[in-house]
Formats: sequence, C-alpha cells, structure tokens
Amino acid sequence: MTVGSLWPMMMPLSDADDDTICVVGTSGHRVTLADGNEVLCGTSGLWNVNLGYNNEAISDRITEALRSASYAGIFRYENEPARRAAERLRAASAHPFARVIFSVSGGSANDLVMKLARQHHELGGEPARKIVVGLKDGYHGLTFGAHALTGEELGQRGYGIDTRLVRHVTANDETELKALFAAAGRQIAAVVVEPVLGNGAVVLEPSYVALLGQLADETGALLVADEVATGFGRTGEMFASDTWDRAPDILIASKGLTNGTLPASALLVRDTVAERFRSTGAVLLHGETQAGTAVTAAAVLATLDEFDRLDAVPRGREVGRALAAALTAWREAGPEVLGTRGAGCFRAVRLRDPMDCEAPLAQRHVPALVREIRRAGAHVHAGPNGIQFIPALTYSAAEVTELVTAARTGVATYVERVRQQGHDGFAA
Repeated sequence: MTVGSLWPMMMPLSDADDDTICVVGTSGHRVTLADGNEVLCGTSGLWNVNLGYNNEAISDRITEALRSASYAGIFRYENEPARRAAERLRAASAHPFARVIFSVSGGSANDLVMKLARQHHELGGEPARKIVVGLKDGYHGLTFGAHALTGEELGQRGYGIDTRLVRHVTANDETELKALFAAAGRQIAAVVVEPVLGNGAVVLEPSYVALLGQLADETGALLVADEVATGFGRTGEMFASDTWDRAPDILIASKGLTNGTLPASALLVRDTVAERFRSTGAVLLHGETQAGTAVTAAAVLATLDEFDRLDAVPRGREVGRALAAALTAWREAGPEVLGTRGAGCFRAVRLRDPMDCEAPLAQRHVPALVREIRRAGAHVHAGPNGIQFIPALTYSAAEVTELVTAARTGVATYVERVRQQGHDGFAA
C-alpha cells in the first residue's frame, strides 16, 4: 500500500489508500476495484445509482448540455432546462406541488428546508416558530444545519453544532410525538421525517404518518418528507410519500435525481408555502453556484426519461419482492439472522453476535463483516447491528440471488473466523 493524497469521507484516515475499496470502473450493476476484484453492487453507489451504472442515454444528454450551455444557473437567473426539470419533477409526484427549488445535496437541501420553514412562519406573523423536529436515528446530512437535524450521534457536540432549536422524537412513538406537540406545538416550524429511516431501514407506520399530518394541520407546522434516500422508486412508488393521504408541505429529493451522475437535490414545495413568498415579495436568502444548472437539469430530465423507458418503478417493485423473499428464506434458514426490516429495494438485516447468539451483532464487527462480504463478491452497506441492501431497481432475479448468496457466504465465513479466534476481536 502506498501513501496517497486523497482524504476520503466517513472513515479513519488510517484506513485510506486501500486498493480493495478504490473504484477503477463501473458497468451495469458491477464495480471493479483497484485490487482487481469485481463485485456486484448492492448499494446502488451511495443509494443514488437507481438505474445501474454507465447509462448511455443520461451520459449523452449531459454531453449535449455541456456543449450548448456549459454553465447557466438559477442564482438571480433562470435557465430553460431547469424550468423543464422542475415541471417534470412536479408531475412525477402523486401530490400537487407548486414550485421546485434546486440545491446540490441532501444536506444542503435540509439546511434550506430549515430556513424556508422558519421564514414561512415569520412571513405569516409567527416569528417565534423556530423549532424543527426530526426523528431519533434519522439522517439528514452533515452540513451545519442538517447535522443538527440528524438524529444519530455523529459528533454534533464536538463540532459545536447548534441544536438548541432542534428536537428529536422516537420513530413510530405516537405518545412521545403528541407530548412534544402539546408542549411546543406553536413553536414548531416543521417536522422533517424520512418515510423509511436510512439508519436501519425503519418504516414509518401509517398511523404515525397520519398523526404527523393531523398535528401539522392542527398547529400550523410544516410537514416535510425527506426523500433523499426513499425517492425515485426505492420503496415501490416514485416517492414513498405518494402513499400518504396527507401530502407533505415540502418534499426533499436528491440521491436518485441524476442517477448518480451529478450532484443535485430538489425541494418540491406546496402552493400554501410558495404563495406566502410570492404574495409578500419576500426573498428566500439561499444561493448556490452549482444549483439547478442547465447541465444538472439535463441529467434530471434524462434520468426521468429513463425511468419511463425502463419501467423502473414497476421493475423495482419486482426486485423488492424478490429481495424480500430471499431475505425471508435466509432468516428462516440462518441462525445468524435476528430479523429483517425495510421496504422495496431498501432492506436491513440484523445479525446475531458470533460469540453470544442471544445478543445483536456488536457494531464494531460491522466494518470487517462488510469487507468479508466484498471478498465473497458483493458490496453491501453497513447498518445498525448488521448490513443493508439497496440494489438498483433494474436488477435481474439472478442478481438478487447472487447478492444475498454473497452476503450469506461472507457472514458465514466471518462468523466462523471469529469463533475460531475464540473472542470478539477479529477484524481481518
């Protein structure tokens, strides 16, 4: 291993410069690594390559846009591709949205939501509404505002993240949610939830979603669906909130927006929110150089066209059903599995500890376990007490089988090695 220059994200710098995790090529649903290993991608990149790698139609549209308008943004300007992309996104949702604001990432979009919600209430004569509510173990990004809203413990205190105007409640705990709104309902600007929590694939129960909508209506708080991870067919619908009876006031989309080709996110905003800004002439003070550029908009339009051409959402439902069946079979046959949860092509497997079958897998095992599964031929995502599967919507049935088989092989190999060591310190 040579010492390089790259500082990769979300991993110890001491683990950098590792050829077993350095991508040198992609194709379809497979990734080639610098050590020569080719693996089946069970994570859709970082949950964003929903249609598989190297889609030529999307690449061609991006190339055309680079030649016709290499840069045209939306900072005090508009551009025609961004206008069309906004229209297409509005049409893609089952709920009525009036406007689309483009941003560059899920984190920055969550920052924008917090600003938008607070200004919305200030324009309505309620400047005291500043609290934003998220869910414990929810993930909304690591930019300064989004890091505060994120409900996982990810070093917020050490980084000096200001959480004074943020509250967190437990997903699907209706009693806790009611108590918070009873105590602070008129101070709450917005409640921001992932329809399926990215950390552990916890699905919000229909009754909990209904209560969120009811409390938002009763108190005037905005309901925000953070669909950075769940959007674009991931859970069986174009957007997971399409099944909600009460539409979110704001929907955040990002990961699948350009099929992983360009950094992009979008806020879909209902008319009740947009009209307050329009009628008052207020300016939302948020600007990003690369947000909503003509090139990015071309990627969004091409991705939506490919969703239609490939029947990606119906195909994703089939992949989700096959994945659920394979994981059920593993749980029934494999004593190492504690349980599974999730929806569609968004699943988590909780595993037993190799040295104590009554306990869940200790989190310190997970990185080594993911490496063992990669050696067995597939890449999966780390999860709480186990692993997560986020396959592309365009998988074949054979690839679903290959993915779960590689995971089972890797888990079995890892468990056997830990037991042979006779303690829980294995980290090969």
